[in-house]
Amino acid sequence: MPAPAPALLPAFTAEVHIIGVNPYVFLPEATLKKLFTQAGKEKGSIPVRGTLDGYPFTQTLVKYSGHWRLYLNGPMRKAAGKDVGDPVRVRIAFDPTDRSISMHPALDIALKEHPEAAAVFVGLSPSRKKEIVRYISRLKSAEALERNVARAIGFLLKKERFVGRDRP
Repeated sequence: MPAPAPALLPAFTAEVHIIGVNPYVFLPEATLKKLFTQAGKEKGSIPVRGTLDGYPFTQTLVKYSGHWRLYLNGPMRKAAGKDVGDPVRVRIAFDPTDRSISMHPALDIALKEHPEAAAVFVGLSPSRKKEIVRYISRLKSAEALERNVARAIGFLLKKERFVGRDRP
């Protein structure tokens, strides 16, 4: 039986900032230290869960440009009715839930049929691999699946763009 998820840490209030097109909040140092303890690490991305003005969320805490940031995606901000410059009340905790995504069988078969593409896929960063697997796994229709698996293979073979990315 897995260990229970850590309790949400005490609430803090922060202002919503933006970098590029990405809204985020900074976490207080004391909250960060407690999150690091819950997660058992201080490096790499940290999966978290919590509430934004009382509305639940799951997200990933990341360090960018020397600062840990909790990015606030559209659904999070819409639920809380918040935008850049607004104050938000945040409760947060490490989320030990497994977030791995299984590769869709159609992508697995296509990679086996195209060893050159498979070799490129293996060499991609974990985040890029996850992006491709996640995109393919969320497709609903057989037509979209077939079309996008072909595009993913084309991307890996440096023949086209895929999910808004240039060829690797």
